[in-house]
Amino acid sequence: MTVPGRRSSTFTRLLRHGFTDPAVAERLLGLPEMASVRSDPVLLDALGAVADPDLALRGLVRLVEAQEPTARRRLLDTLVTAKPLRDRLLGVLGASEALGDHLARHPGDWQALVTYEATDLHPGVAEFERGLADATDPVSLRIAYRRCLLSIAARDVCGTTDVAEAAAELADLATATLRAALAIARAAAPGDDVLCRLAVIAMGKCGGHELNYVSDVDVIFVGEPAEGADESKAMQAATRLASHLMRICSEPTVEGTIWPVDANLRPEGRNGPLVRTLSSHLAYYQRWAKTWEFQALLKARPVAGDPALGEDYIEAVEPLVWQAAERENFVADVQKMRRRVVDNIPAAQIERELKLGPGGLRDVEFAVQLLQLVHGRSDATLRSGSTLEALRALAAGGYVGRADAAQLDSAYRFLRAMEHRIQLYRLRRTHLVPEEEADLRRLGRSLGLRTDPVAELNKEWKRHAAVVRRLHEKLFYRPLLDAVAQLAPGETRLSAEAARQRLEALGYADPAAALRHLEALSSGVSRKAAIQRTLLPVLLGWFADSADPDAGLLGFRRVSDALGKTPWYLRLLRDEGAAAENLARVLSAGRLAPDLLLRAPEAVALLGDPEGLKPRSRDHLEQEILAAVGRADTAEVAVAVARGVRRRELFRTAAADLIGSYGTEDNPAEADPGALVDRVGNAVTDLNAATIAGALRAAVREQWGDELPTRFAVIGMGRFGGHEQSYGSDADVLFVHEPREGVDDQEATRAANTVVTEMRRLLQLPTTDPPLLIDADLRPEGKSGPMVRTLASYEAYYRRWSLVWESQALLRAESMAGDEELGRRFIDLVDPLRYPAEGLGEDAVREIRRLKARMESERLPRGADPTLHTKLGRGGLSDVEWTVQLFQMRHGWAEPGLRTTRTRLALAAAHAAGLIATEYAQILDEAWVLATRVRNGVMLVRGRPGDTFPSDGRELAAVGRYLGYEPGHVGDMLDDYRRVTRRARAVVEELFYGA
Repeated sequence: MTVPGRRSSTFTRLLRHGFTDPAVAERLLGLPEMASVRSDPVLLDALGAVADPDLALRGLVRLVEAQEPTARRRLLDTLVTAKPLRDRLLGVLGASEALGDHLARHPGDWQALVTYEATDLHPGVAEFERGLADATDPVSLRIAYRRCLLSIAARDVCGTTDVAEAAAELADLATATLRAALAIARAAAPGDDVLCRLAVIAMGKCGGHELNYVSDVDVIFVGEPAEGADESKAMQAATRLASHLMRICSEPTVEGTIWPVDANLRPEGRNGPLVRTLSSHLAYYQRWAKTWEFQALLKARPVAGDPALGEDYIEAVEPLVWQAAERENFVADVQKMRRRVVDNIPAAQIERELKLGPGGLRDVEFAVQLLQLVHGRSDATLRSGSTLEALRALAAGGYVGRADAAQLDSAYRFLRAMEHRIQLYRLRRTHLVPEEEADLRRLGRSLGLRTDPVAELNKEWKRHAAVVRRLHEKLFYRPLLDAVAQLAPGETRLSAEAARQRLEALGYADPAAALRHLEALSSGVSRKAAIQRTLLPVLLGWFADSADPDAGLLGFRRVSDALGKTPWYLRLLRDEGAAAENLARVLSAGRLAPDLLLRAPEAVALLGDPEGLKPRSRDHLEQEILAAVGRADTAEVAVAVARGVRRRELFRTAAADLIGSYGTEDNPAEADPGALVDRVGNAVTDLNAATIAGALRAAVREQWGDELPTRFAVIGMGRFGGHEQSYGSDADVLFVHEPREGVDDQEATRAANTVVTEMRRLLQLPTTDPPLLIDADLRPEGKSGPMVRTLASYEAYYRRWSLVWESQALLRAESMAGDEELGRRFIDLVDPLRYPAEGLGEDAVREIRRLKARMESERLPRGADPTLHTKLGRGGLSDVEWTVQLFQMRHGWAEPGLRTTRTRLALAAAHAAGLIATEYAQILDEAWVLATRVRNGVMLVRGRPGDTFPSDGRELAAVGRYLGYEPGHVGDMLDDYRRVTRRARAVVEELFYGA
């Protein structure tokens, strides 16, 4: 008798045995049907050993209640006397609510778990075919399938089979099921059966002998006409049989479904015919197939239908699979597909994704398949459809380090076991780790984690996922280092030929040179070589992700040679996560940034500082440069220092631009290309202004000390005045001076001209630093006019002689260096010219349009494609800028927002004032930003300016990567450029020419 307020001894025992709701469990055990086993300690111990004791007891009670009295006694007697049945039955009931439901509906099926023969421990296709032999329709097939599934699940949860063996059994059961379904379809349409030969090819996990509990079964159908049959009619008959087979397995019935049969891996996917002849398959694969389709064929295996036709299919496509790695962009295609898979996972689910998330199953599978395709060409031992078998073969052949392979094998098995148990619970297709505490507890206990199942499960899962994340890239690159290193006894190295194949597959044009660089960087026993061996596998992956891996690796070797003895360099790359990836992006994206870096390699330190890539303000730059000029002994030394600062800051700007355009693993690419353009334009303009200020101070100081006999100012024009400079831009300027009080005009003019000559000389002296060319051709009278004028001379000229194009050019005028007050007075002088009161007259508008039309016909270089020339081509920079400038000159007097030297700000102001429609403003802005980005990209890639896309394929691809296009999509880039600029030109025709 239980004392009121105290718990019964049964309640306490149930708690101790892992029940979470002992009150309900006590009530269930108290049912009359359970009387004979209610107090049996063996039963309680067995229930306490399963994943979910509460679930197991509920399932057992439902099963017992469903039995006839005689069968019930036999079940309960067997349960307490036969340990194998007890462990199997309760194990299944404690792990799978769905199989518990099946047993309640079909109470006699528990006897499928009684037998314990040797063949029962590891059944194959033949045993499963016998288990399905009596199925004659979709409903009976489902019942027989679940009965077979019971025995697989029982062996799995009891540990009789490991996760790989369970997956193989599930694939064998799927094979037997496809054969049974085809037999039912044939029996239903004997007329179709005699017309054709039909083979079913398993793909994906079924083909690879590694199926999940609930998964689409991927297949391809191959058909041929029977002897003497018409091919067209035979293919129609084969299609009907194949469609019926799919419905038999997939359609819902009173017994549910088995699994979807998915034929979308066939040529042309769901748009292609369901069944093709062998010759049609081959024609498609030889001509149209994409890289991923050959990757999918790695797992192809004939499983049902005509066995000879199935073998013929495998024999025909196998050589094509092993040639896939020779295709252009092979590795990039595979990596891109992996990225696309990850990008399509909803953000809220990515951390719970076992299969597709970072460190998930797909990471292992992709890495293994990639290595198989690269090295399986010359090594037939790697040609397995099973991930774990292939991983073992890769380790045995030296293509993967043994320790790495062992860790990956362990992680993959754990993650697959988690996936199996999650799906087994309700027999639903899912790869998401559950969030509910009860689900996590059952999952953890099912994997043998009993002390604190939830905490232990999360810890083990995260540990294995971290191993996969760390190894799946390293897996591909580490053996390349081992190929050129001293290995421990017993380790197998990658052969020279295998290393060459792998480097070629990664996109290296000169694998022999790449191996020499790897050897030079990583050989030896020094600490430096050891750190390099740690860094290089990751760096090689980042280089391979660029348009020019060879240049990246060569650049890294040159920087490492230059800084190798510097204690902070390798430590920075090893310890500052962003620094190594940033360096890899910068070195492999083109010539300009590496050239700037190699002239002063210590600038690599900028890449590891979170603030290191932010542009510095003009005040900060001027302060640094003017301080250096003040300390220098000569003008040459002073300007050399200023140019050194300019080179460092150009590198900072270029590196930030490249990293912002490419993105990194932790920070995605900048989504707004306009922001990148503005950042570069402002940074380079500020830098050039500060450099000119330094050169001016040095030139004055050399001859006159602290003060020039005349006030002197540098006015920025063109892209310099508009804050829109690119890396290779000249500085368009005007020079203005005003004699100081008491100084003769001729002396002042001589001094001003001397200063200009000296500034230009100093900024163009041959040194390792890039020169800054000063262009004063926009001055009054052009090259025929004086280089320097007084403010009064400018005033007289503009009052009497100024032409409309000069007023237009002055829209960009902004004071950049020298006497600030004189610069302001010059701007006040030209404001009425560039923003005329009441706007431009019609004659002036006609003249601007005439000049623009003449420029279009005369200045475009011969042979240039007008649809791809960024400056003078259709819808390019000139089109947009002249349109915006026309609005500034017509309306700037009335609209203060238009009084700016910057194209994008003026365009935005014209839109805000209602002068340009929203759609038109967006079209013009998009075209201007894109054309500017192309010019910046060309300079970064080639190391010299250009107004058109490069003709060299690798350089063109690098510009594409800078603009955000994946490898192999330069055609899309050119098409997009033409489309964007064509729309812009249509707007220009309307707004500028008034068409």
